[in-house]
Amino acid sequence: MKFLADMGISPRTVTRLVTQGYDAIHLIEDSLEKLEDREILLKAEAEKRIVLTVDLDFGYLLAVSSAKLPSVILFRLGNESREVVEEYLDDVLSKCSKELETGAIISVKDDGFRVRLLPIK
Repeated sequence: MKFLADMGISPRTVTRLVTQGYDAIHLIEDSLEKLEDREILLKAEAEKRIVLTVDLDFGYLLAVSSAKLPSVILFRLGNESREVVEEYLDDVLSKCSKELETGAIISVKDDGFRVRLLPIK
C-alpha cells in the first residue's frame, strides 16, 4: 500500500510506515503543505495513494464527487498524538486492506472505526 499524509499527520508516522515497508510520503516532503484538498485528492489518486488526514473535508469532497478512489483514513480522535494515531492506524491496516485498495473512507474514532465504501451515493 502507498500513503500520502496530510499536514495533520506527523512526519514521524510516515517514517514509521516506511520502516514497515510501505511507500509513504508526507506533503511537507515535497513542499506541498499549502496544496488545496481537491489537489491532494488528485495527487493521491494519480499516485494510487491512501490519504491519511484529520481534515473532515476529504470525506465530503469524495462523497459529492462520487469518486471511487482515493481511499481516505480520517482520524477523529480526542487525542491525536502520533502514538495514538499509529495505534489506530495499525488496527485499520490489519483489518481493512481490501477495502482500502478498492476505495473507502475509514473514519477512526476513539471507540473504533467505520468503513464507508466508495463511491458514496
